Amino acid sequence: MYKTECFKADQFKPARFESEGSIKLDGKTIPYRTVSEDTVFYTSDGKPIATIFSYSYIRSDVKDTASRPVIFGYNGGPGSSSMYVHAGFLGTRRIVYGEPDRPTALPPYEVIDNPNCLIDIADIVLVDPVATGYGALLDDEKGKEFFGIEQDAEAFLTFVEQWLHRHNRWLSPKYLVGESYGCTRSAIAAGIASTRGKERSYGIAFDGIVMIGNTVSVGKYFGREVPVDSAVICFPTYAAVNWYHNHPTDQTLEEFVYEAKAFADKDYLLALYQGDALQGRERERIIKKLMYYTGVSREYLEERALKIDSPTFRQEVAKAKGYAVARFDGRITRPFYTPQKVEEKVGLWDDASSDRYGAYYYGALTGDLLPRLGVKLDRQYVSSAGVIRDWNREETMGTTAEQLRNAMCRTPGMRTFFANGWFDGATDCGHIFYTLTHAGLPMDRVTFKGYPSGHMIYIGEENIKNLCDDIRCFIQGGMPGKE
Repeated sequence: MYKTECFKADQFKPARFESEGSIKLDGKTIPYRTVSEDTVFYTSDGKPIATIFSYSYIRSDVKDTASRPVIFGYNGGPGSSSMYVHAGFLGTRRIVYGEPDRPTALPPYEVIDNPNCLIDIADIVLVDPVATGYGALLDDEKGKEFFGIEQDAEAFLTFVEQWLHRHNRWLSPKYLVGESYGCTRSAIAAGIASTRGKERSYGIAFDGIVMIGNTVSVGKYFGREVPVDSAVICFPTYAAVNWYHNHPTDQTLEEFVYEAKAFADKDYLLALYQGDALQGRERERIIKKLMYYTGVSREYLEERALKIDSPTFRQEVAKAKGYAVARFDGRITRPFYTPQKVEEKVGLWDDASSDRYGAYYYGALTGDLLPRLGVKLDRQYVSSAGVIRDWNREETMGTTAEQLRNAMCRTPGMRTFFANGWFDGATDCGHIFYTLTHAGLPMDRVTFKGYPSGHMIYIGEENIKNLCDDIRCFIQGGMPGKE
């Protein structure tokens, strides 16, 4: 990839930018300062090889920081910068997105002071991992030291250590807010911090974790090898998307989803197990229930031996209305390709959601938020890097669920809040349900809440308010979803 800043070891200079600002929240003016900076990784002989870039929002009228929480926030990928959580809901400035199914990603874009910002109760650190955002891989030969499940987690822990040293915040409560693969990062990092890494231990304990768009699983990477058919795991999401587009019932979204889940957990699971042995009236009953809960046609089910898969479901659920739905947010739609053969081949993996909001978030972050932070760099801001192609998926120290269990069991008082969009087809809420009943987590310290949104819960003003209110509640000791 082209470079627009010199990353030669003898010429690279770590960047640091500072600014001051204030925001009015609930009628009170909150002053804060910001620090945007490189945290550099060096070889044993002092050669810089990589940086994690961070953006810290620190309330400036607090004298005693020992009791003031610090939130470390990031997206996932792997390979994603913190752009979405930064400009979406965690920064002091954020976008106003409006309706989820925007007709275009073209301007005008609206950016406002964030009325839901958490800066009044916690300091906020947004994190761009190596090779993402303004984070940089300075030595291309060293990518394998950062691009992997456990490698990424240990690099992140090293960054957190350095940030706590640099800002003298070791005594502060510490919270992780990760989205998507960021949940994997949180679970693995917390697990390693509670035990040890491959070459050393870490003196960090986290008070709580917020998992947005969950990827913590008792199986392997991103829910692979979970011993239940994906059609059953994903069924609650299918029902939610059908509810949104086809309105099959007067029930609320959650009532319909939980009823569909109960059907999938027993009747559908058994029907798939029975296969061709399922005949007659019972088979007909199952087919009618599947059509009712998911919106797919009889023809679709007959062609696939009653098994629903996510890519073709997205083409089927609103087919009668002339459009397909998006993976990351089932509320977002696109017209079908023509002819049908093109739709079958190209449309299968065309996710309209990123086309609608990617440019919006990038424009807002680089055109509004970063200039206000005083950040001026020649390097490219990489919203999403292609490092996933080279990602080491080995989990030699335990799965994500095992590592989260390690952290919570070895750290009494540590809590976890799972937050997921009902319309999220990328990290289906069914994976949370399965994880929570199979991972051996201390459930008195775990909570879940679903939102009428997609993978990025913070699309829509009401969703932003609810998510921020719930995180605020969680940090102050509450358990959203249980209260």
